[in-house]
Amino acid sequence: MTVNINNKWKNDLSELAFNVCKLGQTEPPFSGILLHNHKSGFYNCICCDQLLFDSNTKFDSGSGWPSFNMTIDGSVRYLEEKSHGIIRIEIRCMKCDSHLGHVFDDSSTETNRRYCVNSVSMTFRDKV
Repeated sequence: MTVNINNKWKNDLSELAFNVCKLGQTEPPFSGILLHNHKSGFYNCICCDQLLFDSNTKFDSGSGWPSFNMTIDGSVRYLEEKSHGIIRIEIRCMKCDSHLGHVFDDSSTETNRRYCVNSVSMTFRDKV
């Protein structure tokens, strides 16, 4: 079953999007098309179109990935990740379980959180 699911995603996603969303990899910093997007709208999961972030919560963290200070309620799930010799909190799409990025404590935001998200894991929709 997993092979069929992976074949479907390999056909539907770019190689980079597949590697990030389905294999948990990270896109290179400062490479994502949505990093410098300043339009008003919504960021959705590239795999299932789940609404993830409102553009009003996006900010420039200088990290190299699109950053947000909050998610749309119920849109992501949190997993403790122990890799690279540190403990981080991974965020995944609640609907399809695609890897999105990580959330960090950040006292510079009003929510004390910084969601660093792989640009390739999302699509953008203008507000209507």
